[in-house]
Amino acid sequence: MAAIIKNDLGTISFGEDLIANIAGSAACENYGIVGMNSANASDTILQLVGSENMKRGVKVVIGADNKVKIDLHVTLMYGVSFPAVANNAISNVKYRVEEMTGLSVDCVNIYVEAVRV
Repeated sequence: MAAIIKNDLGTISFGEDLIANIAGSAACENYGIVGMNSANASDTILQLVGSENMKRGVKVVIGADNKVKIDLHVTLMYGVSFPAVANNAISNVKYRVEEMTGLSVDCVNIYVEAVRV
């Protein structure tokens, strides 16, 4: 499902893949996040083939009212404060998606899948 914004000049449509790329890029910028994990089977296959994309580990759901829900599956660095890294990532992802698309982010969920030493 795509998010659609209509105005006097026309219509803008944002796909889930675009929002996932923005969110994945914003998440990887945060200190403490060292990688993104596969969120589904197709991500795992792309990872095995060697394809690197910014939407790996990101799941986006767009509601009927254009509210966006984002799930991030991440690997964190050993020794960092998990709550601090998660709060920073949530703030950064929410800000980037809302600033770039004009859509409202309802929630950002962080799933810590692994810790890398």
